[in-house]
Amino acid sequence: GISQISGASRTTVGGYTEQERPRDTEQFDVSDQRTLDEVVRWLMEMGFIPSFCTACYREGRTGDRFMALCKNGQIQNCCHPNALMTLTEFLQDYASDETKEVGYKMIERELEKIPNEKVKAIAKQNIEDIKNSNRRDFRF
Repeated sequence: GISQISGASRTTVGGYTEQERPRDTEQFDVSDQRTLDEVVRWLMEMGFIPSFCTACYREGRTGDRFMALCKNGQIQNCCHPNALMTLTEFLQDYASDETKEVGYKMIERELEKIPNEKVKAIAKQNIEDIKNSNRRDFRF
């Protein structure tokens, strides 16, 4: 399924420019005070793949074009590897060591579930490139 949650959201004016989350100037309370790192790790520990992917939007795969991918099952060869690649970027650039450990184990397991062998091989190579270089923004 498709879902969206908000992790580490800030509701103060200029809230994202501050290193620490302000507690007394927020426009409204979002209740969940966890950091994005904590939310991402929690999702992975529950078996979900946190995805930071915007590839379909950026590639113009919206509306009917997106639904065509869903209906014929090819979404598994786009969304799944894209989610794993964007998760790798997050882990490399922002995650704590604990979150990295959980995440890389999940990515290793999930790569094997990609049905198209060519897509799987490209995704594996892209993930290695993300880990070992400054290259980013791979997408199917």
